[in-house]
This record gives sequence, structure tokens and C-alpha cells, in this order.
Amino acid sequence: MKLILSFVLVIFIPVLLFAWYAWSGVSSRSIQELTKKNESILDIEKTNIQNNVEVMEWTAQLALSNREMNDYLELQEEMDTAWLLDFKNKTYTGFQYFLFNNPRIANVRLFTSNPNVHEFWPVVLNESRIREKPWYDTVMGQKGIVWWEIQLGREILKGASTVEEIKVPHMSLLREFTYADGTHNGIMEVSMEVRHFFTKTFSTVQDPSSQLIVVSRDGSVYTDSSAAIFLETSAEQLMAELQLTGEERNGISRFEMDGHSYMAIQTFMPRLGVHLVNLVGLDDTLADIQRTRNLFIVIIVVLMAVLSLLSYFMHSIILKRLRILRDSMKKVRGGDFHVDVQVRGNDEVGELAHHYRQLLKKINELIVEQVNRQAAGKEAELRSLKNQIDSHFLYNTLENLKMLAEIEGQYTISDALTSLGGMMRYSLQWTRGHVRLRDEVQHIQNYIAIMNIRYDGKLELRLDIAPECYDQEVLKMSLQPLVENAVKHGMNDLDAESGKLTITIGAFVRLEECVIEVTDNGCGIPEERLRLLSGMLRMEETDYQELRSHAETRRSEGSGIGLRNVDHRLVMSYGREYGLRMESVEGSYTRIAMTLPHLIRTGGDTR
Repeated sequence: MKLILSFVLVIFIPVLLFAWYAWSGVSSRSIQELTKKNESILDIEKTNIQNNVEVMEWTAQLALSNREMNDYLELQEEMDTAWLLDFKNKTYTGFQYFLFNNPRIANVRLFTSNPNVHEFWPVVLNESRIREKPWYDTVMGQKGIVWWEIQLGREILKGASTVEEIKVPHMSLLREFTYADGTHNGIMEVSMEVRHFFTKTFSTVQDPSSQLIVVSRDGSVYTDSSAAIFLETSAEQLMAELQLTGEERNGISRFEMDGHSYMAIQTFMPRLGVHLVNLVGLDDTLADIQRTRNLFIVIIVVLMAVLSLLSYFMHSIILKRLRILRDSMKKVRGGDFHVDVQVRGNDEVGELAHHYRQLLKKINELIVEQVNRQAAGKEAELRSLKNQIDSHFLYNTLENLKMLAEIEGQYTISDALTSLGGMMRYSLQWTRGHVRLRDEVQHIQNYIAIMNIRYDGKLELRLDIAPECYDQEVLKMSLQPLVENAVKHGMNDLDAESGKLTITIGAFVRLEECVIEVTDNGCGIPEERLRLLSGMLRMEETDYQELRSHAETRRSEGSGIGLRNVDHRLVMSYGREYGLRMESVEGSYTRIAMTLPHLIRTGGDTR
């Protein structure tokens, strides 16, 4: 059942992951496509607005660049009626026709403060008509820079009862114009109806699930109020719920209101002082996503049910022979290792049965082998015990010889046997790889005592060890190869009449390190040979073996294997920053410095 369940899970998990990935992909793609589509609508509207801005600015530029009209606006004296009629018929009519050749331009007005200028409605008007407008002071403060304003009322002829106020919103370009000397003359206004200025916002050909909205500086909302998206909630209510931003790049946000989901794509146009918002209703899109999700769930459930049944029947057929193997395993567990598994075939189960039979055969062979191994182990234990007895016998024999030498008055031999016994105990009783420096120095003292017998007392050992270094942790048998090198090469090259070979062991603490130095007063090492030996310490094994083979042909030169082994042990124990360093002056001395981390051993512990 576990196998069937695991197989079903192996099917279910990928199916569920794939379904989740596919569904989330469909959902995200739907939202992304909807966002991309409505961002495109917003960008098209921004392009339309930019075109209309250019048309209005071009119209304003034409109006201010007309020489005849400028001359009229800058009159220094009041003209008679005949001159005014002639101006109206020749200059003003052509000027008005030229300005209004674009049908989208609603009005072009020049409000002048020049008392010598007579009004020609609806283009040339007196500035007193607009002085009470809320935007008047703002335009005057712009100093000739264009100011854009959305206006609702079009009451220009103040006090004229025959002219009705038209509640049609206009986008107006407002700009101060001046005399030639730069003093104030008046204000120009170029207007276009909002429905023409924001073309796509008021277009009847739109996606019913989205609608463009314009929000002015004062928070007024301009849009097609009859759009389907505003049937339940007005545009003003929706904009009150939306947090408008001051960023020029498109910003996307989502919110819910009255149980409906919306997405707002907004941008701010600082030049016009308006927010342009594309409001998108997400109800239909989310409903489509929900239907797609439900369809996925149904498909997954059906697929899982079919796969589960199919898996169950297939496993029932396969597991029939596995049950036979299970029963044979129970017999083996009971101690019967001569079971004949009656399962044959070339498929996986047949192969499993074949290997199981081979396993039983191997188990029987291993049982026999283990019995023989146990017998051999007992014999090895006896042999080890015998060797232990032999080592104790050897120590006892050395003690007896030592006592005999003392009785006979052979104190030199007695001292040598004492040193030899100490060396044997230290080297043979290898219970741990790290010892205290004092133990290693004691071993070196025994070694020098024995070697002095050979060299007739010409070896002298001096100790210059700081008190805090005696309990320093060192690798066992790490100093002896350094001292052996000093004895071997120092004594071979020492002049027979020159005196003793002095070997100094020094130790001191430097920061977090302990430095142990072995120095001899021998003849030193030539500089080229010193570089070679230093390089051999951490040379690659193949290169080292090649150099060593050359060195073996010249017996007078050492191969450096002892120093290399000590350096490798130090690196393996403490890291590559620790190890040996060699220095020598030919004809003077040789010094080998061992660098270790400063670790103090107390008994068998390190701290």
C-alpha cells in the first residue's frame, strides 16, 4: 500500500504543480494582457492630448504673430469709426477666418487693457471681463508662460442678459501678452472643448469594461458619465477611493468598492495640471479566471482518479510475485538460509529474485568466512598479547642490565641504558599524537645522551625555552628529525679539532603562535642547496620524487624527507599557515623554525 501510495503521490505532485503553474500562468497572463491593453489606451490618449496641445499652442502663436492685429492692440490713440470699419472688413475678418480654420478650436480671445481698442466680439474683448476669474492672478504671475485651465462656465460678456451661460467644459490655454516695451497689454485665451481635447476619454467606441477619466487640479472629474462602468458607482465616488500620485510614468493600482474590483492605470501631466486615469473593471476578467480555475480543478480530479485506479491494478499484478519474495524473506529471518525462491523471469521482479538468490548464496559464504575470521582474530589477540609481554620483557631486561652496570661501576653504560629505555618507552607507547613540549624535549635529551656515546661527548644540547612554552602542544616525534639532521650534517662537516657541536632548542610565544627553533653551529648550508631544501618542503609529490631520485645518486646530499614529513604533519594538524622554515649561513649556523598555534596542554586536554 505504501508503494501504491508513493506512486500515486509521484503522479499527484507533478500534476498539482503543473496545474498550479498553468492556472497561475493563465491568471497572470490575463491580468498582464488586460494591463498592457489599457496602458496602450492610456498612451494613445496622451498622444492625442499632446497633438491638441500643439494645435492650441500653434494657434496662439499665430494670433500673437499677426502684425496688423498687434498694431491694433497697441494703438496709442482712439481711431474713428471709418478706420474701425475698414479694419473689421479687411484685417479682422481675415484674421478670424484664419484662426478658426481648425474645427476643434472653440474660441480664440484677446482680452486687452488698452483703452484705445474697441471690442470685436468674440475675439477682441476688454480685460475687465476676466479680472474676477479665479485663474486671472495665476496667469498674471506666469509672466508670459502658458497656463492651462479647465473651465466650466463660458459667461464672458458680463451683465449681458441675452447671453446664456453654457455649461460645457473647455480646456483653455491662457497667456499674458505685452507691448513692445514689455509692459502688460492683455491676456490671450485659446479654448477647445474638453470632449475634443480628450478625444478618447469621450469616445463612444471603447471597451465597456474600461473608461478614461480626467481629474483637474481642483479635483473635478471629467469623463463620459454614461459609460457602462459607472452604472452602479459614479466616477466621482470611484476617484474619491483612488489615491492619485504625482508621477508622470504610468502607475498601476487595484482597489475594491461596493463588492466590485477595479484596476486604475494613472499618469500625471504636470504641464496641464491634470491626472489621466484609465479605470478598468476587473469583475469580468476575474470571473473568466474563476471559470478557468474550476475547469482545471475538474480536469485534475478526473485525471487523478483515473491514474489512481490504473496504478492500483498495475501494482496488484506486479506485487503478486513480490509477496512471494516477502514470504521467503520471512523464512530467512527465521534462520533458514537455504530457501529456494520460486520466482523467475527477465523483468525487474525476476531480476530481483535472481539477485536475492545470489544474496543468500553470498550470505552463506560470508557466514563461513566470518567464522574463520573470528578464529583468526582470536589468534591475533593472542599474538598481540605475546608482543606486549615481549616489550615488558625487553624493558625489564634493560633495567636488569642497568643495575648490573651500576654494580660493576660502569656508570656510562648505566646512563646510556637509562636514556635508551626512556626513548623506547616514549616511541613505543604511542597512545596519542600530541604531547607537551617538555615531553618532547626529554626525549631529545635522551637521544643526545646516547649519541654522545657515539661521538665521544662532542654534542652539547642547550635549552632556551620560555617558561610558558613547556606545556605547549606539539606533535609527537616532531623535534627528533630536526635534531637528527643537525647531528648528522653538523657532525659530518665538523672539524675534529674545532670542539663541540652545540644544538640549541629555543621556544617563545609570538602573538597567537608558538615558535620552536632548532639551531646548530655547524658549517651551514650553501645558498643554492638551502633554496632547494626549502622548496622541497611543500613541493608536489611527483616533482619531489623526481628530485629525491636525483639526490639518492649523490649520497652526500640528503633528500629532506624527514623535514618534509614533519612539515606535512604540521599542515594536516593545524593548517597551511603553520609549518617549518629554514635559514642558514654557510660556515656559521643552520636554524629550522617550527611555527605552531599557541595551545597549552594540561594533562591530556588542550586549551
